[in-house]
Amino acid sequence: MTLCAPPRGRGRTRWARAVALLAALLLLTACGVNANPSLDGAAPAGAAPQPGRSGAAAVPTRYDIAPLLDPKHKYFGAALPNVPTSLSALGPFTKAVGKQPNLLEFYTSWGASFDAAGARQIYQDGALPYMAWEPYTPSLADIAKGDTDSYIRQVAAQVAALNLPVAISFGHEMNGNWYAWGYQSNTAADFVNAWRHIHDLFQEAGADNVIWVWSPNIINPDPSIQLAPYYPGNSYVDWIGMVGYYTLTGAKTFPTLYGPTMDEVDRFADKPFLISETSSQPGNRRFADVDNLFSGVETHRNVVGFVWFDIPKRADWRIENTPVPLAEYRKRASNPIFGFDLRSP
Repeated sequence: MTLCAPPRGRGRTRWARAVALLAALLLLTACGVNANPSLDGAAPAGAAPQPGRSGAAAVPTRYDIAPLLDPKHKYFGAALPNVPTSLSALGPFTKAVGKQPNLLEFYTSWGASFDAAGARQIYQDGALPYMAWEPYTPSLADIAKGDTDSYIRQVAAQVAALNLPVAISFGHEMNGNWYAWGYQSNTAADFVNAWRHIHDLFQEAGADNVIWVWSPNIINPDPSIQLAPYYPGNSYVDWIGMVGYYTLTGAKTFPTLYGPTMDEVDRFADKPFLISETSSQPGNRRFADVDNLFSGVETHRNVVGFVWFDIPKRADWRIENTPVPLAEYRKRASNPIFGFDLRSP
């Protein structure tokens, strides 16, 4: 097609503008208004950021932990040897109990690196990574005043970059006297100040993918140690953890083992409970203990699940070494209420 000659005078200017506009419209038609549809939508969690219109990397969508805080089903958790460095114990445990855990607890000393690769592998295997952070040194007061801020910021940055859900408890069993961070050498204020300081640094780092688990020991061994002074506050906590074992000489039922602690906590906090560490000492009661644990978790709506400690430590807590209780464990674990897909809780 041959274009006609341009008009003269003012008409030439209008004609030039019209030609330029036509050329621009033809270019947009050929290339598309938006050649990259992802520019107008958020990237999925864990996806690599896409370049924005300015050429800068777009911020990926943050993982939303809210659906995991009070799910319809129960967490079916375990603490296994060598996690998260190795998940070699996961397969044998799963085979023994008939169901794969969807929460895996592991223990990290203060000052040690956060194993981001291990946490990612746990999540990819279908479980929530749960780090019990143990401040053997320095003191809680030193942590609170900022002596280890560079370390906290480093871990917080790694957790934020992971952009997957991570449960973290700090200084579990703080109301006992058997750990360096217990009441024998620290005050309740020391603990609260340290917790809040850590939490605030994580918030500054954008680590909003953390489920914070405040995890005292059950109060049965020493009811005189009040829990309320150790509580950082509802805005600093997502779950109330409880560490409590069925032992040969201790409480024998769910209400007597966990009930007193739950009753006390309910007076100052309004959060779901997680039995963050439990097992049954081998003996004649083990079958009944297993049955009692599953029944208690199943019937208490405000208990989101439990973590079975399956590591030999001062006693052989491994369920797979006692065939009759193991059979009961398998039977009770087969209930669909225990365990669920983290991606659709």
